[in-house]
Amino acid sequence: MTSSTRAWAQIHFCVLLWGFTAILGRLISLPAPALVWWRMLIVSTALICWPRVWRGIAALSLKLIAIYAGIGILVALHWLAFYSAIKLSNASVAATCIAMSPVFLAWFEPLLTRRRFNMREMMLGVAVIPAVALVVGGTPTGMNFGIVVGIVAAALVAVFGSLNKRYVEQADPLTVTCIEIGAGALFLTVVGPLLMNEQSMFALPTPRDATYLLILALVCTLLPFALSLVALRKLTAFGAQLAVNLEPVYAILLAIPLLGEQRELSRQFYVGVAAIMAVVLAHPYLTRERAVSHK
Repeated sequence: MTSSTRAWAQIHFCVLLWGFTAILGRLISLPAPALVWWRMLIVSTALICWPRVWRGIAALSLKLIAIYAGIGILVALHWLAFYSAIKLSNASVAATCIAMSPVFLAWFEPLLTRRRFNMREMMLGVAVIPAVALVVGGTPTGMNFGIVVGIVAAALVAVFGSLNKRYVEQADPLTVTCIEIGAGALFLTVVGPLLMNEQSMFALPTPRDATYLLILALVCTLLPFALSLVALRKLTAFGAQLAVNLEPVYAILLAIPLLGEQRELSRQFYVGVAAIMAVVLAHPYLTRERAVSHK
């Protein structure tokens, strides 16, 4: 297996695990700020127990630590927007909104990683727009604000994904993950009480929510977050994000038996999701020449 093939396999495995995050976000009864705070707290606590992570942090310059911490705040804001979108609409709609990320990435990645604009990537990103329009038209109007918040989450993915691509090779992936998630947890510790009262923000979850949070944090966050940083070393952020567009497909397929969300959505919604998947599958073929040139 070549390094690029392994990277594609890794990123698709991450996408499968991320597909569960929307489902868990719907199942967990906590409000979005508390949910994200607990998620980041559990992940960062698990990571700081590893001596390898401490050694990695000690070897970094203060400048790099500050950069990764800043990216971590963007990750926290993205998750806050994403889980707010789930609460305002449903898991399928919020996950599908993330498909707007290639539109933003086609512009943000060249600016933030200092590479040339690629017309094929921009065209593929634009091709997602009609599909997202179908998705919007296939959802109840009461979910429209959730769609707007979901698109904000997609824009934040583009920004922190591009920044991770630029700086990922300068430190160990687990070290980067610890700094970013830890910084996000500290950020939410400060701003969380401003979004909701302190008692609700830091209240202990119920046993049911605690179980879901552990699965969300360790299986669906820690593992794919670190693995995706490794995969990004062989992929562009744009290419990786197009693979991530399969996340709504996994989330929707899981939401049907687990949440019954198909009763809330029309056929038009699923046509839009199918169109998004078509763009994802077209990407490796349309950008094959560029991928070979990078070997």
